[in-house]
Amino acid sequence: MDGFRIPVGSWVDAGVDWLRDNLSGFFDVIAVTVRFLVGGLSDVLLAAPIVVVIVVAALLAWLLRSWKLALGTVIGFALILAMGQWVTAMQTLALVLVATVVAVAISVPLGIWSARNATVRAVLKPILDFMQTMPAFVYLIPAITFFSIGVVPGVVSTVIFALPPGVRLTELGIRGVDSETVEAGQAFGATPGQILRGIQLPLAMPTIMAGVNQVIMLALSMAVVAGIVGADGLGKEVVQSISTVNLPKGVEAGLSVVILAVYLDRLTAALGNRADNRSSLLAILGRRRAAGSTDATPPRPAPSTDAAAEAEREQASPRRAPISTGA
Repeated sequence: MDGFRIPVGSWVDAGVDWLRDNLSGFFDVIAVTVRFLVGGLSDVLLAAPIVVVIVVAALLAWLLRSWKLALGTVIGFALILAMGQWVTAMQTLALVLVATVVAVAISVPLGIWSARNATVRAVLKPILDFMQTMPAFVYLIPAITFFSIGVVPGVVSTVIFALPPGVRLTELGIRGVDSETVEAGQAFGATPGQILRGIQLPLAMPTIMAGVNQVIMLALSMAVVAGIVGADGLGKEVVQSISTVNLPKGVEAGLSVVILAVYLDRLTAALGNRADNRSSLLAILGRRRAAGSTDATPPRPAPSTDAAAEAEREQASPRRAPISTGA
C-alpha cells in the first residue's frame, strides 16, 4: 500500500485550471461587480460625515430594537473612532454587507426550493455539509487563483463560507410551518405561490432571520480571514498585527470587529422578532397610533328609554302570531 495514492488534489487543481482558462470572462465580470459594490459602499460610508453615520446607525437601533441599543451604538462607534479604526471598520462593514446580501440572495431561494423538493434537499445536504466543515482558509486558495489578491477573493470566499446556514435555516423555517395552515390555504383555492408568499414566508420569517443573522456572523469572521489575501479592513489590521507582534493594534482591531458584530447581531435579531421589542420606536409609534384611533372613535349612542323598555318587554313576553279560527 506504500505506492497507493488517489490524486484528488491534482484532479481539483486540473479542474480549477480548466475553469480559469475557459470562464475567465465570467470571473472578470464578477471581479468588476464586486469591486464596484464594495468600493462604492465603502466610499459612501467614508464620504459621509462621521457624526451622520453614527446618528443613522443609532436611529436604526432605536427604530428596530430599543433606546438602550441606540445608546450602546453611539458609545461603540465612538470607541471605534477614538481607537483610530474608523476607516478600516467602514471597509469591513462594506465588505460584510455586500457579502451578506449576495449570500442571502442565493441561500433563501435555495432553502425554499429545498423545502419544497425532496430531490433538491437530498442533493444539497452533502454539499452544505462539505461547505460547513471545510476549513475557512481553504476557500482562499481557489479564490486567489481566479481573482488574484484583493477584496474580490475576500468577498467570494466569504459568500461561500457564510452560505450554508442561510440555506439550512430557510428550509427549516418553511418546513416547520403547520401543515394544517397550508392545507387551509389550499382548501380556499390558493396557488402554491400565494401559499408561499402569504402563509409560509410570514410564518417562517423568524427562522429565516435567524439564518440571516448567522450569515452575518460568519461573514464577519471570514472578513477577518480575508485580510490574508489583501482585502482592506479590520482583517488586514489583524494580519499586520500578527506579523509584527503588535498587541495594541491587534486588540483594537479585534475590539472593533466585536462592536460591529454585536450591532449587526442585535439589529438582525430585532428584525426577526419585532413583537418582542416593545421598547423600539416602531412599537412605541404603533401603540400611540392605536391609542389615538381608539380615542377618535365616537361612542355609540345609548338606546332611548322607550326603545329599551320595549325591547325588554319583547324579550319577557314575545309576540305570537294570531291564531286562525277558520272562520
